[in-house]
Amino acid sequence: MRRFLLSCLLFVMPVLSFSQDRSNARSMVISPYGIVATSQVQASQAGAEILSHGGSAVDAAIAANAVLGVMEPDMNGIGGDLFAIYWEAKTGKLYGLNSSGWAPRALTIERLKSKGLSEMPGSGIDTVTVPGAVEGWNQLHGRFGRMKWKELFAPAIFYAENGFAVQQMIGMDWRGSVAKLKNDPESRRVFLVHGEAPGFGDVFKNPDLSKTLRLLAEAGPSAFYKGEIAKAILATESALGGAMAADDLTDFQAEWVEPISVTYRGWKVYELPPNVQGMAALEMLNIMEQFEPAKRGPLSAEELHKRIEAMKLAYADLARYNADPRFAKIPVAGLLSKEYAKQRASLIDLKKANCDTGAGTPVESDTTYLTAVDREGNIVSLIQSIYSAFGSGITVRGLGFPLQNRGALFMLDPTKPDALAPRKRPFHTIIPAFMEHGDDHIGFGIMGGANQPLAHAQFVSNVVDYGMDLQAAMETARFTVTSNFDIGCKILIEDRVPADVRGQLTGMGHQVEVRGDFSLYMGRGQAIDHNSKIGLNSAASDPRTDGSAEPEFPAAVRLSTPQR
Repeated sequence: MRRFLLSCLLFVMPVLSFSQDRSNARSMVISPYGIVATSQVQASQAGAEILSHGGSAVDAAIAANAVLGVMEPDMNGIGGDLFAIYWEAKTGKLYGLNSSGWAPRALTIERLKSKGLSEMPGSGIDTVTVPGAVEGWNQLHGRFGRMKWKELFAPAIFYAENGFAVQQMIGMDWRGSVAKLKNDPESRRVFLVHGEAPGFGDVFKNPDLSKTLRLLAEAGPSAFYKGEIAKAILATESALGGAMAADDLTDFQAEWVEPISVTYRGWKVYELPPNVQGMAALEMLNIMEQFEPAKRGPLSAEELHKRIEAMKLAYADLARYNADPRFAKIPVAGLLSKEYAKQRASLIDLKKANCDTGAGTPVESDTTYLTAVDREGNIVSLIQSIYSAFGSGITVRGLGFPLQNRGALFMLDPTKPDALAPRKRPFHTIIPAFMEHGDDHIGFGIMGGANQPLAHAQFVSNVVDYGMDLQAAMETARFTVTSNFDIGCKILIEDRVPADVRGQLTGMGHQVEVRGDFSLYMGRGQAIDHNSKIGLNSAASDPRTDGSAEPEFPAAVRLSTPQR
């Protein structure tokens, strides 16, 4: 990684002919000051502004996340959950935070079966679990924040109150959610305009959410779990026959956890432990490491086939073993051992796709992602989501935010690891990540449900195996799947993968569905690198999203307000 940073700094070509052609859609953002990278430009700007006022990386991340909850209500917000990895530059210590909420105490398999359900619904009040995002902000701010809590919400309050122009990608997702929003009168009132979704470029205001954010800013996190916001959540639950009670909110606490990791060709790659799916990304990398990188590059049939088959093996284990570790024994160490990776890799036929991959037996031993770095080099890698578009489809009465539907990932079969149980956390798809080697420390993440582990592994391989800078690694064409379970041989792949390569994959037995050049199916990612030797930060923002990486504006050159 150091070599691409140094090349950016030291080698300016005297002849421009070589620089006229490039494969990247965007350049990296490089600065000795802090940077914030998110999926909305205004959120990135809000975070950068916090940095310029002396805020920490965590302060910037909270401010940016709050803006994203306003501007991407289909993807995230205070009705959802949060996970984070924080790297402390001074000590080199890594912290993990799991702020995913649990099922209400009264939400049981018996309760749902009495309603005639044989499986978890995809939306509605019975999919709502306790939202963990605000508690996650609280824990991060209490440990690593510098600015006052109330100051962090000014940008989000402004956009909720005064409106923002709906961006292209979010506008498309919003439009596709109209039917779901119409099922709930409050969702229809808040998020539709004359029965329709606001379109690209339309200015949308959410005064109810502005009120909520003011309450949160003034009264602090307790407003959400004990105060006026909590009362509104419980009133909404009661009106719709939900199971949540007051103590489900007041008893909830985020959990500081130890990140899990593997080494991949000398790089240390970190994810969070279950109940999230980060172990699948690490297992996939372990399996990929058993093979040499393809000499023809990351978009060759040889390399893509290897990655796809490694993904299937890792996802089969994920489906079999992942659960809330407070309720199930999960063989994480065994799944991430190099010996187990060798066993799994031996199942890969380099000439043929496996359409029926099963789990192994290891030996015991719609989302938003953002990342921020401050001028000291501290990095926060944060992911936050309400799960599917507009979550449960239920909006809290009078407060302008939807509740998540993470409970949809529970199972009603009591023999399964992810069986529904009171105060149990469901399977979680959202995963922040971190990687480091020598002087380079990278916070990264790529959102998108089942896409996330395999997208992480592709990004890491692009950096490590093919020497790409962050932007190139993020932009390079990817493949994905639409489910963590029963994958078979169907894969989605971007049109930028050459047609002859797609043909070779089809010949191996892969069922290839071609998507657009920069498809949202492949997720939306961000990445930030801090090089501790030269003191530079660099960042990438995925062109598959509406966002950007924005550097902190140095306080020494802050412009004064002109006199009128």
